[in-house]
This record gives sequence, C-alpha cells and structure tokens, in this order.
Amino acid sequence: MSHDHNYQTGNYNRAFAIGVILNVMFVILEAGYGVVAGSLALIADAGHNLSDVLSLLLAWGAALLATKPATEKRTYGFRKVTIMASLASAIVLLGALGGITWEAIGRFFDPKPVQGMTIIAVAAIGVVINTITALLFVSGRKHDLNIRGAFLHMAADAGVSLGVVVAGVIIMVTGWLLIDPFVSILIVAVILIGTWSLLRDSMNLALDSVPEGIDVAGIKKYLTGLENVSQIHDLHVWPMSTTEVALSVHLIVVDDSWSHDFLPELQQQLHDRFSIEHSTIQVERPDDEPCMLNKNECI
Repeated sequence: MSHDHNYQTGNYNRAFAIGVILNVMFVILEAGYGVVAGSLALIADAGHNLSDVLSLLLAWGAALLATKPATEKRTYGFRKVTIMASLASAIVLLGALGGITWEAIGRFFDPKPVQGMTIIAVAAIGVVINTITALLFVSGRKHDLNIRGAFLHMAADAGVSLGVVVAGVIIMVTGWLLIDPFVSILIVAVILIGTWSLLRDSMNLALDSVPEGIDVAGIKKYLTGLENVSQIHDLHVWPMSTTEVALSVHLIVVDDSWSHDFLPELQQQLHDRFSIEHSTIQVERPDDEPCMLNKNECI
C-alpha cells in the first residue's frame, strides 16, 4: 500500500513566495519609518516581521527538502527537516523578543518623542499585509505545524499592528510617550504566547513524541480487538515530519488463519481511522521464540 508523501509543497509555494515578498517590503518600510518617527513600537514590530520572514523561508526550504526521495543513507529522506525548521523558527523568534523587551525597558526610563501619524499610517499598512499573508495559510493550519506556525505568526502580526495603530492614536491625543514602550511590551507578550506553543510542539516532535491529535489509546484498543490477535507489544508512534506519522507494532496472533490481505487492510485502517501514514507491522505466533522486544519497558 502506498500513500502520498509529497508534503503538498506545491500547494504552498505561491503562498510562501507572496508572503516573503510582501513582508520583506513591509519590514524595510516599517523599520525606516520607525527610525524616522523615533517609534520603538514600529521598530519592534519590524524586527518581529523580519523574524517572520526568516521563519517563512525556513518553513519553505524545509518543505522543499521534504519532497526529496529517500536514499540509502537517509532512508526517511529529509522529512524531519520540517520539524527542525519549526524548532529553529521558534528559537529565532524568542531571541528577537528578548531584544525588543530590553530596548522597551530602557524606553520606560528614557522616553523618546514619536510621530503619532507616521506610526498610524505605517502600522495600518501592516494590518493589511499581515492579514493577506495569514489568509494564504489558513487552509493548511490544522494539518501542518509549519503552516500553522506561518499562519499564527501572520495573524498575530495583524493584531499587533492594529495595536500599534491604537498606540499612535493615543500618543496623538494624549502626548503620553510611555505608551510606545508599553505597546512594545504588549507586542512581546502576545507573540510569546504563540511562540511558546510553537516551541513546545516543535520540541515534542523533535523528541519523537506522539503528535497531537493521534489517539494512542484508541490505536491499542483497535489492535487488541482484532480477530485472531491475542496480544500486542513494542508499539511506537512518532512523527516523520510535521505532516506524516509513523507506527510500528508487533502482533501476536492465535493461529495462521489470518488472510493474505490482513496486513494491507490493517495498514489502510490505521491510515483512515488514525491518520497513520507509514505503518510497519510484525506478526508473531505464540509458539515462536520469545520476542526480545516483548518486555515491560516496551509498550
């Protein structure tokens, strides 16, 4: 039985390209006007958008690598690169947040004058660009950690840019300069929430934890409930990439009465019912030599 392992990169090549181009242009615009207007909020948002560009490039490159065929040296190909890209993206973003926080704290003790109208105009452009970019990835956010990361980054950016617009209005009305570093800290807090989730999920996948949404208890119940199966052991479920899940298991059968299409049907059921793309199943008989992996530390 074969499944499509093409990662569906082609569906998102255009989305990645458009997202990168739009955000690079906006980063240059926002950073430039942030310096001119003396606004840390704009510069902070530009720095975050730059990290998003890097994240998009990482995700795009990883998606392309994931389509390369397996070799004798890399028997799973480069699928795992997608997980590494998600992890790297989260780490880069955390570093950027640390720099923004440090600068914002300094501004609380030494407020700088800013140009409210410039902040409003530039941030409003950011709302539009980030919303457009987020919509490019909305359809794939539930099926791929990389796509989800891209969507969350862009959606958060749209909200953050809207917050910067509000900050510009408040500065124009009240003249309160502390609102600029205050909004910068809020930006960091909002982004940190999404980044922590991305870091946690990426780390779990990097450690071959069971991917979110995979029902291991349901899989065990299904396998042990199969006709002619008396016991299972050495069950493992792990991510091959941000989109594909693998499983291996040993089944002890009562006798040799199972049909020749038993394994293909079992693989198909694991795919359809539990989203297992790649399953490896070893069948054993009760009178076989004891399996060296049938022990307490094996599930």
